[in-house]
Amino acid sequence: MKMTTSIQQYLLDGCMRCNLGATPQCKVNRWREELICLIDLAKEAGLQAEMKWGVPCFTHNSKNVLTVSALKDFACLSFFKGSLLSDPANKLVQPGPNSQAGRYFKFTSLEEIEANKELILSYIKEAIAIEESGQKVQFSKELPDIPIEFQRFMEEDPFLSNAFYSLTPGRQRGYILYFSQPKQEKSRIKRIEKCIELILKGEGLHDAYKRN
Repeated sequence: MKMTTSIQQYLLDGCMRCNLGATPQCKVNRWREELICLIDLAKEAGLQAEMKWGVPCFTHNSKNVLTVSALKDFACLSFFKGSLLSDPANKLVQPGPNSQAGRYFKFTSLEEIEANKELILSYIKEAIAIEESGQKVQFSKELPDIPIEFQRFMEEDPFLSNAFYSLTPGRQRGYILYFSQPKQEKSRIKRIEKCIELILKGEGLHDAYKRN
């Protein structure tokens, strides 16, 4: 399935990363007005719109700042360096317990977005300032379970992070053990890349084998 390549197509059909794309069940249908409003705010803040991972991604000087997307229960801004934001209104949500960089700003109605436009713009502008300053998230090298290579994949792709943390604990554990086994970083990365599509589909490492 080919991922969406324009914002207009995204707002009509979704990201096309799963088999619900271009169907009435696609999550974008539920949150279309909210997504349009968030996209307009990102543009108003001066960010450049691109398409990455099948969703609207907004950049500053070619550096990723945030994505706009729809999940099952909310529309959101996903800040790539959200952990560096001051978060004065305590609005940012950590995608998972081991997520070191990315943070969600979640919305469940158009009215909520319109009532908080200035606050939302202040978060976006702070994210731009962080990017301009050259600040970087200092990743811990002593994660309790998840290999650092997979952690970084998830920080760069909020959809992968959400999909992984939506898996059952047993499936999560299976992937963690599988990714952790190789001694060489290159081999660990190769295993991760091979499994990304399965994770995005909500499948465990051995689900296909069990079905057969």
